[in-house]
Amino acid sequence: MAFHCYDMLVLVVFLVNISFYGRVDGQKNALGASFIFGDSLVDAGNNNYLSTLSKANIPPNGIDFKASGGNPTGRYTNGRTIGDIVGEELGQPNYAVPFLAPNATGKTILSGVNYASGGGGIMNATGRIFVNRIGMDVQIDYFSITRKEIDKLLGESKAKEYIRKKSIFSITVGANDFLNNYLLPVLSIGARISQSPDSFIDDMITHFRAQLTRLYKMDARKFVIGNVGPIGCIPYQKTINQLNEDECVDLANKLALQYNARLKDLVAELNDNLPGATFVLANVYDLVSELIKNYKKYGFKTASRACCGNGGQFAGIIPCGPTSSMCSDRYKHVFWDPYHPSEAANLILAKQLLDGDNRYISPVNLRQLRDL
Repeated sequence: MAFHCYDMLVLVVFLVNISFYGRVDGQKNALGASFIFGDSLVDAGNNNYLSTLSKANIPPNGIDFKASGGNPTGRYTNGRTIGDIVGEELGQPNYAVPFLAPNATGKTILSGVNYASGGGGIMNATGRIFVNRIGMDVQIDYFSITRKEIDKLLGESKAKEYIRKKSIFSITVGANDFLNNYLLPVLSIGARISQSPDSFIDDMITHFRAQLTRLYKMDARKFVIGNVGPIGCIPYQKTINQLNEDECVDLANKLALQYNARLKDLVAELNDNLPGATFVLANVYDLVSELIKNYKKYGFKTASRACCGNGGQFAGIIPCGPTSSMCSDRYKHVFWDPYHPSEAANLILAKQLLDGDNRYISPVNLRQLRDL
């Protein structure tokens, strides 16, 4: 499992400040449903039901997840995922249930459904090193099943209103398309010789446009889409490239920035062309870069070393598992494992996405999006 899930940093969207938790349950504008798509940053257990090399249902993952008593659930972090936290903050009564879980039936789905899968990406070839994972096309196929179930539960008219007005669609995807596809020599088999970065990113944008439009046609109207974060700065990348603490892998970050520029244009295009929809773009790249650069200011002691992992100076090679070394001060580490942020990092990043200005989230922030 040397090649684990690098999705860590398409850090989207669903980062919110837990200090507000409990305040919103009785609010008139409480969120009805959260529909979550993407990769291991927000996978809440779908990969538990797959034969895959990308799994997180082993300790000490989940050690700070109160709802399970500290037991692993398939979340790739020590506590709540970003999707969990945003649901709490915006008044969602229950966590979005993993689509593949046996209890993802009946009225449970009205609180939302999580389709995310560790290793998944925009492109269907992404993540095949893990054997199985659910890419975006299949995740949206799964939502079409949920959509029909909601019609049965509420009736067609009320269902359409519920999806359009009371639901938020979160998409956290893109990092794996680079780190577990384009940049992975084992699998690319000459792809980088035959396909330039421009061409590969063209393909990503073309696929993503079609995927988002499919969701729109099924009545999705409120979208939050995160750009790709500084994927060259995760502990795995720093370790295997033998970098210093304050260095990052230049090529990976350049690809992320190139994709992000195209994604910004795509979001503007969709806002212009799809009537009634609001596509919110989270500028994760700048937000996470700020946290990594100025980690001490935010109360962390390291933004380069994984809390749980093994190998190299940043514990950045072997994924988190029962035999891993684990730090004693989990809330002082920006990274939980070689690829994914700690819950503490999620909470600090959250405030900007929930209530921040258009440097980090635009055209509206998450609280404003809920209340539209």
